[in-house]
Amino acid sequence: MADAVFSGVPPIPAYDSYLSLIRRRRLYSGLLLILFVAVMSAGFWVADDRNAGGFINGFTSILNFPMDVVEEAWRKRALIPGLLVEYFPALVETLNIAAAGTIIGAVSGFVLSLLASSGLAPWPRMIGVFRRFMDILRAFPDIVIALVLIYLLGGGPVPALIAIALHTAGALGKLFSEVNENVDLKPVEGLASVGASWAQRMLFGVVPQVAPNYLSYALLRFEVNVRASAILGFVGAGGIGYELKNAITWGPGKFDAAAAIFLLLFLSIVFFDQISSYFRERLTHGGAAR
Repeated sequence: MADAVFSGVPPIPAYDSYLSLIRRRRLYSGLLLILFVAVMSAGFWVADDRNAGGFINGFTSILNFPMDVVEEAWRKRALIPGLLVEYFPALVETLNIAAAGTIIGAVSGFVLSLLASSGLAPWPRMIGVFRRFMDILRAFPDIVIALVLIYLLGGGPVPALIAIALHTAGALGKLFSEVNENVDLKPVEGLASVGASWAQRMLFGVVPQVAPNYLSYALLRFEVNVRASAILGFVGAGGIGYELKNAITWGPGKFDAAAAIFLLLFLSIVFFDQISSYFRERLTHGGAAR
């Protein structure tokens, strides 16, 4: 027995107990998987029955709409360049909504993250309150916030901007606060020892350490907000999403406009994905390499 222990081989009873535990865990995992599949299947059939079997019956024609758009766009391909120019201002409006919402949300998230970070918050007892506030901002999707604001303020880009800014503040505030937890507090303590205010300690002691991570997260969030601002146009929040909704609602005869808008969205998203990925790579790796 002693030789078995010192050689790293577990005693037979302990090994049998370990194998029994593994089998029991696999059995529970398998039962949970079966239960999950059964519940999902039952829910799908109930939803499909309440929808008069629309999903199963319509699944075979799922590609009809994209094919109609492509066919009409190809037939009217000579008009596509002019449509790209026509809808470009709506794309600019969408990008402005995303950029302004990201900037406002990032600044708000920066302040909230400092108020919710241990060792940095001016009111330590309020840390939990600010963290729960950020949770609330993240809990509601931006499209839900936009729908409420459209009901209160009417349609247009302002509800979309506010919705994106609020959701961005909650999301970036959480990410920024996690970055803040890893800062070196010695510069902050040194500034405090010479009488610097809280704002000065944060500006000169914390921001230089976290700026690359902050900018990286903000750029990544801007990518997300470009897509979100386009989607919000479908609920009346302006921008190119609103034009796309009108083109799709009009149906055949406007599918060339829908194709042009899809092309503008695709090109803009790819462009900003590449730009932000390049700068995030420079911030997180290029700066450190120097």
